Amino acid sequence: MTIEILQTSPLLASCEQALAARYSVHKLHEMDDKAAWLAENGGRIRAHAGAGVQADLMDALPNLEIIASFGVGYDSIDIAGAKARNIRVTNTPDVLNDAVAELTLGLMIALARRLPQSDQFVRQGKWPNANFGLFSELTGKTVGILGLGRIGKEIATRLQAMKMRIVYHGRSEQPNMPYIYYDSLEDMARDSDWLVVIAPGGKGTEGIVSRKVLEALGPKGHIVNVARGTLIDEKAMLDLLQSGGLGGAALDVFVDEPSVPEAFFALDNVVLSPHQGSATHQTRDAMGALLVANLDRHFAGEPLISAVV
Repeated sequence: MTIEILQTSPLLASCEQALAARYSVHKLHEMDDKAAWLAENGGRIRAHAGAGVQADLMDALPNLEIIASFGVGYDSIDIAGAKARNIRVTNTPDVLNDAVAELTLGLMIALARRLPQSDQFVRQGKWPNANFGLFSELTGKTVGILGLGRIGKEIATRLQAMKMRIVYHGRSEQPNMPYIYYDSLEDMARDSDWLVVIAPGGKGTEGIVSRKVLEALGPKGHIVNVARGTLIDEKAMLDLLQSGGLGGAALDVFVDEPSVPEAFFALDNVVLSPHQGSATHQTRDAMGALLVANLDRHFAGEPLISAVV
């Protein structure tokens, strides 16, 4: 019998095509009466492809065996609930490391040199009548990385090539890393010119970049967030950017995205990006292929490639 799986949101076209070729796929997000469909058919579903799986959905899928998440983060999945129900969870790490690291570097250069603003300066015909101004560069600056995981290490390698000094903060010091470890995030922020946020999301890191941390980074400091919007006290960051208490911010993620506080739009010391860290054809195709490969491994009774639980 064909294995039946559930989607609750759209996935990349190449991923959906690969799933459809192997499994019987039901797209809950396209159904008018979702609750009725789950009540009648939920017992047939053995796998979920995507993210955003909480306890209520698990309850509606009593024979769910695996959640194959599209993305490296899994904070939108009730991991404790999955463990309690003996449901396997996979994600798509590593294949997006380079794309996110490249975007991080691009955001930093864009903020340091005001590239979006300089583009508008030329397009609006202002150059013949005025000079754009002088800004800063990355060379010689200290960058503190919050979260020296797979992506954090790729970011560090690229920033070393930009002649930056690397320090980091995390749950514990990592042996054999050629960077200085801080056990206090506030102290690291105080000693850094840049703070790059690339730690996992979830309750354990919510608001970890507090007003005190942002104030320690200071009026000449810059922050870059390519992790989750919830890691930063967004209101405090906005207040400090407006008052001059924080030098600048380059943000790919926000607390209530895609809704972004309009106050950011009027600020000249920010660069805003629509959560596109992994948004390349190359990376998204690889993420989709890994999602499908994890499902194939599970139903073949083979070890999972990237198991979370």
